[in-house]
Amino acid sequence: MIDESMTRRPAQLKMGRFNRLSVVKELHFGMYLDSSEGEILLPTKYIPKDTKVGDVVDVFIYTDSEDRIIATNLMPLAQVGEFACLTVKHVTDFGAFMDWGLEKDLFVPLKEQHRRMEEGRTYVVYVAVDRQTNRVIGIGKIAPFLDKDYPDLQEGDKVELMAYEMTSLGVMCIVNNQYAGIIYHNEIFRRVQLGNRFAGYIKKIREDNKIDLSLRPAGFEGIKPQAETIVSKLRAHDGFLPYNDEASPEDIYAFFQMSKKSYKALIGNLFRAGRIRIAEDGIHLLDTDEGD
Repeated sequence: MIDESMTRRPAQLKMGRFNRLSVVKELHFGMYLDSSEGEILLPTKYIPKDTKVGDVVDVFIYTDSEDRIIATNLMPLAQVGEFACLTVKHVTDFGAFMDWGLEKDLFVPLKEQHRRMEEGRTYVVYVAVDRQTNRVIGIGKIAPFLDKDYPDLQEGDKVELMAYEMTSLGVMCIVNNQYAGIIYHNEIFRRVQLGNRFAGYIKKIREDNKIDLSLRPAGFEGIKPQAETIVSKLRAHDGFLPYNDEASPEDIYAFFQMSKKSYKALIGNLFRAGRIRIAEDGIHLLDTDEGD
């Protein structure tokens, strides 16, 4: 809450987002806030403590069950212009209602669903304003909201990712809340679930303008921390593990959670650094290794 006088005309109201509005009236059921769309009710239960007429408050603006514009100080899981992974609370013949952290659920019209939503399941949606009704809605068909040109991206860039769809090829991700890319299954060596947010890297921008992603930087630097994982496992098993470069990819993945290609690169570097010995029966930690 900020104490200041609002003498200028209110800025254009932003539906489905937080707005900074001035308190102009107090009644027994709440306070009214000044806005470009007229006075908006902030119900009593959402009024910050010690707020008085003339104060400025930060509130989220949306419509109530009767389509009246209303304010709240609750924080939704996403605002207009953002993507979120939400759970369906119930479905009707007209659409699905998703939990997004407010008392009124987020409605996803049937025509805006990528595939018909089911109660209890989670889906990634884009939060938008329906121009016809002025309601805040969720949209499951998110492709139109992802840019297809990448003027600010280069191969090797570190980016923020959000998993939005699991496919037979890999995991589709939203890149920097703006683009789409894919992490292929053979690039994934940890559990990734729908809606997970994590850091990643631009591996390749292909000629068809599609983005290939990776969970680690290119080259040996990207897998270098895993070398210490191998050394730690060796120490935990008295300096020996029965996995040389002839071990099966399945055994390597099951024990180390990495591909055979990465494993061979790692033990090769550990061997050249004088930290391990590669033998027919597996790999041995050398006595000269001091663990630093």
